[in-house]
Amino acid sequence: MDGVTLTFHLAGINNQNFLMRDEETGTYWQQISGRAISGPLAGKTLRLIHSDELTFALWKTELPTSGAHGSIMKDVAAFVPEYSPNDWDIKMKKTRTVITHAQPGLAARDLMLGLHAGGAARAFPYETVRRETLILDQVGSEPVLLVLGPDKESVRAFSRTLPGGRGVADFYRVTDEDGLMVDSIAASHWDFRGCASGGPMKGVCLAPIEAIKDYWFDWREYNPETTVFGMPGRR
Repeated sequence: MDGVTLTFHLAGINNQNFLMRDEETGTYWQQISGRAISGPLAGKTLRLIHSDELTFALWKTELPTSGAHGSIMKDVAAFVPEYSPNDWDIKMKKTRTVITHAQPGLAARDLMLGLHAGGAARAFPYETVRRETLILDQVGSEPVLLVLGPDKESVRAFSRTLPGGRGVADFYRVTDEDGLMVDSIAASHWDFRGCASGGPMKGVCLAPIEAIKDYWFDWREYNPETTVFGMPGRR
């Protein structure tokens, strides 16, 4: 932050969202937004670094195509007994929340994919995306695409504006070896990385949009103006 490397540790919970405190300035930071909410750096926001939540099998298959080498963080033997169990998410779904933001059709711990794009915030129910496998939508001024990966678990979001001034495309799911989807303008095939794997636009990639997987109550608490895909009304 401003040329200074900060060291963070868990400082508490704010409405059931992680709070971090840096050792260098004593500033408190909100996990979901990376924004400093109290202390000398209040108002500053940490730079978001792109990350993916993928199954291990899918991550491995993409490494050769990206030309990158991967590494894996190993367990620290001394702390293995303190790690969360494999069914942590199942247990958490039943855990009471302090805030709920009740809305018909949504439970507090429903998993959502939250997007900020085009000057707006929008939440997509994770199970809806898994069921539909490909969703075309508009978030604010940005035409967006959410697509389910070949592992049937991972989800990525992209802008539907084709590079090179080709316009805004619709996308359709396909099931061949050339990709996961085809666009309506160039009729190119696109893979889960958002890159054209065949057709006139081969080698070109769509602009990615960060998608945060979060519980509904948490996303709504820190994005009060959010809309929800598939549900009428402002919220």
